[in-house]
Amino acid sequence: MATSRPFRISAAFFAATALLISGCSSGPSSSPSAAGQGRAEDADASGMSSSSPQSTLAPLATAVPADLRPYYDQKLNWHACGVSGFECATMKAPLDYARPGEGGDLELAVARKKATGPGKHIGSLMVNPGGPGGSAIDYLQQYAPEPAAVRARYDMVAMDPRGVARSAPVKCLSDQQMDHYTRTDQTPDDAAEADKLTTAYRNFAKGCEARSGKLLPHVSTVEAARDMDVLRAVLGDRKLYYVGASYGTFLGATYAGLYPSRVGRVVLDGAMDPSLGPRQVNIEQTAGFNTAFTAFAEDCVKRADCPLGTKSAEDAGKRLSALFKKADAHPLDTGGDRTLTESLAMTGVIAAMYDEKAWPVLREYLAQAEKGDGSGLLTLSDSYYERDPNGHYANQMYANPAVNCLDLPPAYTSPAQVRADLPRFRKASPVFGDEFAWASLNCAYWPVKPTGTTERIEAKGAAPIVVVGTTRDPATPYTWAKGLAAQLSSATLLTYEGDGHTAYGRGSTCIDKAVNTYLLDGTPPPKGKRCT
Repeated sequence: MATSRPFRISAAFFAATALLISGCSSGPSSSPSAAGQGRAEDADASGMSSSSPQSTLAPLATAVPADLRPYYDQKLNWHACGVSGFECATMKAPLDYARPGEGGDLELAVARKKATGPGKHIGSLMVNPGGPGGSAIDYLQQYAPEPAAVRARYDMVAMDPRGVARSAPVKCLSDQQMDHYTRTDQTPDDAAEADKLTTAYRNFAKGCEARSGKLLPHVSTVEAARDMDVLRAVLGDRKLYYVGASYGTFLGATYAGLYPSRVGRVVLDGAMDPSLGPRQVNIEQTAGFNTAFTAFAEDCVKRADCPLGTKSAEDAGKRLSALFKKADAHPLDTGGDRTLTESLAMTGVIAAMYDEKAWPVLREYLAQAEKGDGSGLLTLSDSYYERDPNGHYANQMYANPAVNCLDLPPAYTSPAQVRADLPRFRKASPVFGDEFAWASLNCAYWPVKPTGTTERIEAKGAAPIVVVGTTRDPATPYTWAKGLAAQLSSATLLTYEGDGHTAYGRGSTCIDKAVNTYLLDGTPPPKGKRCT
């Protein structure tokens, strides 16, 4: 669960919902505040699952503790905000659930768009686009108008999780420092370059500690799930209704594990498997991006103007690797004061793997890069990093490792461990293997010790849950959706046979109809249902 960056495509650029970390297990998290529950690590030294029994996330007591009652009983002061038709409010939550009221409170931003009718009002439908670190409020305000049938009967609600965007955001670097950090070579060719990379990771962590030291121990997924339960109660709902994408599936599954009796209708799209050890997740996600690139390359080489040639997907991969090497030796001109380094070029390509609708744009930008113009790939990279035209970075890149490095121990703790596993990463992806391997190291230098470990989530007693998996999903491989659906005691797996990250709301009428039917009348899709 260590990484230097979340791999997701910007909603503003491609209108996609993907938000996920690379080289990281955004798996189960724990904290001392989780009712003192103990967790046992079940991964061996390689980070792969061992044969020993695996611990399962235990539910919290159903009764609200007396010291949390003031939070559950609070009233929100709703007011108009920014986007027409939306209301916003601020909800208080304890910084530390182990010491409510003693360690101070956090102010968490909430937004909603009330149900429009017709039809009987069902409740509040919370959404989370993933990350960790993606702004749920931004996502809600951009996509709440659809689908109309769901919007008619639910109040659409979003809360930026603790440490994210408007909710006590984690801060780490200045914009100028972040520019330098994103340019750091993440495929070191020798010990000196490896030292520069580890120094960059250390400096990033020190920046987070200096600017957000008090907050860093309290941004785990368990704590965010507990905040969700406070919001559920404050909104007046007996049950949680929720749609989570990517990392949002882990957040939703964690809620179900902690509060199974309070699960209403929950959709987990682009699912993560919380039972996997961090290194196993890294390897499998690397292979997922390789699957996505192969699909892109196979499509590209059929076209006469493919910038990666017209021979085969394997040859296209070699030509892309050559382009990365070229940018490593001599960063490409972009027409401005920034050049395109290998790291930025790879980020741009990976960003486009999230949505097949981005493939034509990627072909165009790769053609430019082949001619020495890196401006297009830099645009993709900036979109991914949420860097605006003025050079300002959004909070996501800081919240992301803050959550992930707390949720699980680091996948690797030294460059030597990464080097030893490079052959496995290269086998998983000849093009992206080195990048993903070295990105797995950054949590080794995190200033706060992890509070979570790998464990299953079963949520026994929960109402039916729908897990959605895409067969060629790059960031959350389809096997993860199958794994989560198998763990959750009441889950039904809905399969999308296609490309891209997540499936709901991305163009499949079959998927949308199945999910909407479940959200509106509670009927999950039939077992084994597959869509295209």
